[in-house]
Order: sequence, then C-alpha cells, then structure tokens
Amino acid sequence: MQQLTGREIQTRTMPARDQGHGRLLEWARGLGEPVVWAIEDCRHVSGRLERFLLARGERVIRIPPKLMAGARKGGREPGKSDPIDALAVARAALREGIETFASAQLDEQALEIRQLVDHRERLIYQRTALINDLRWHLHDLDPDYQVPIRSLTQRGWQQKTARKLAGRGSRAQVRVARDELKRIRELTTAIDGRLAEIEPLVTKYRPGLLSMPGCGVLSAAKAIGEAAGAQRFRTASKFAQITGSAPIKASSGEHVRHRYDQGGNRQLNAALHRIAITQLRCHPPARDYYQRKLAEGKSRREALRCLKRQIATTLWKHLQPDPHNISSRRRRAPRVIHCNTPLP
Repeated sequence: MQQLTGREIQTRTMPARDQGHGRLLEWARGLGEPVVWAIEDCRHVSGRLERFLLARGERVIRIPPKLMAGARKGGREPGKSDPIDALAVARAALREGIETFASAQLDEQALEIRQLVDHRERLIYQRTALINDLRWHLHDLDPDYQVPIRSLTQRGWQQKTARKLAGRGSRAQVRVARDELKRIRELTTAIDGRLAEIEPLVTKYRPGLLSMPGCGVLSAAKAIGEAAGAQRFRTASKFAQITGSAPIKASSGEHVRHRYDQGGNRQLNAALHRIAITQLRCHPPARDYYQRKLAEGKSRREALRCLKRQIATTLWKHLQPDPHNISSRRRRAPRVIHCNTPLP
C-alpha cells in the first residue's frame, strides 16, 4: 500500500510455511520500495512469520486486532477473508500512524549476530543426530564400552572413540561409525569457530551484557537476536511480557496469586532461564533474593520466575543503544508500507 493513501497495489496469498514466507518476502522486495511489514498481533499464529522476517533484516510492526474492527466494518467489500483482513491491517496501521507502534528490526550488527547464532544451533542439531546414531553403533559393536552422556562433544572422548574403532576391522558398521565420528569432529570444529566469531561481535555491540552475572556470550547473543531492538519496548515491564517472565494474575476471591506465563518469546525466556540458573549457582545476591521469595511462601518455580523478572529488567537496560539515556529513543518514519496477508 502506498504511503498515506491506503490504496491497494497488489495482493498475494502464500502458504503458512517457510517456503511460502520466502516467496512472500521475494515478492515484497520485488516491489522496489522500502517495506514495513504490518502483521495482525495473533501471538503464536503470527510469530513464525515475524521471526522469519526479523531473521532477514525486515522491519515488523504488530497491529492489535481491535484496531481492525472499524476498518472491516467500513470496508467496501463485505465478508471475511485473508485479503480483506490484510487490507484492514494495513489501513489500521496507516490510520494510527506507523510510528505509534513498536517496530521490531535487527540492525546490521545484530542481524549478523543472529545469523551466526542460528547457524551454530543448526550445526549442533546435526551433530546431536550423528552422536545419537554413533552411540547405537558403539553399543552394538561393544556393549561393554560405556560412553558418558554428552561426552562425545568433547575432543578427548572423540579421540578415545577413534582409537576404539581403529582396531575393529573394516566391516560396514565399523566404517559407518568411523564416518559419523569424522563428521562429528568436523562439526565440533565448525561450532567452536562460530563461537569464536560471535564473541567479539557481542563484546563490541553490547559489552554491558557480558558484565551481567551469569550472562555468557551465547546468552547475550541470543538476547540481542531475539529482542530485535530493545528500544521498541518503552518500559522494562513491556519487555518482560515478551520474554514470558512477567506474572499473570490468577486470583480468585481472597486467594491472591500469580501464575507462570507460558507465552512470549520462548527463546528469550530460555536465555533468561540460563542466566537465572547460573546466578543461583554462583551469584550470592541472586541466591539471597531467591531464598527471600521462598520464605514469603512462594514455590520454587514462582521464586525462579520472580528472579527471571528481575533479570529481564537488567537485560532490557543493557540491550538499549544508549543505556544512560533510555528516554531519548527516536524512530525514522518509513517512506512506504506494504501489507502482507496474515497467515493462519
């Protein structure tokens, strides 16, 4: 849709799969203008498309469904369909103003960190699958040869296993095991290489993250990539909601309580969880806070959620471009907006 006019230019409907997302992105980029993706805020339904676009450097804004009601009622075309909804989303974004919505986008450095982290995780998945197969082959070849869990990611055990296979002849199962071990060692080298690339990028981009107790390079990199610009969250509370660490009221009558949030960005929540568990092991202030919550009558899970909420606030501050002047955030107005069809 062209800027300010709300006139529909083209419409495309794609399947809600990565292949369809790729074709949709290719079509939008072929329009030859800067693009802002306005997506109806359907949380988990629209989350897959949003993550796909962010990982490729696109700018995304979420439109609350209640803003589309008037656009649907006032539309010239009656009925309910994905193209009608897409048009309502785009016009609601224009009517309210693009800059009034939180805009998610990875800048060049954050996008590079995100892509390296994602690539490293894919390598880990491949290595894990090979390790599982190799363990079965080793058990068939010699049931007495015990390999501790997760030990085949270590170079020492890889060398030990290679020596074990060296004297097992040349039958097919042994050759397969050797080939799998070779690939595991190659993947281990590649995984370590990606980590060596990520560390200086994170240190340069957001050095404050690494000063947080319990926050290592990978947790910091995951937070940078998944937050997609922490400045889009006006307060730490809004950031905590997207991480799934903010409490949800679950009171009834005189029984006042809060429950654990199962929504939000689970990748960010996992990074918070790793930081929290590490702090409980080696950071005395975090242990003291955790014990106070237990003394107040909270369960272990609730106390851990409270700790993660505190960590989310600190994380939000360190993720800001200028943590000493958080209120001075500004956004540039886009020239053009294109609307995608919301996918089921």
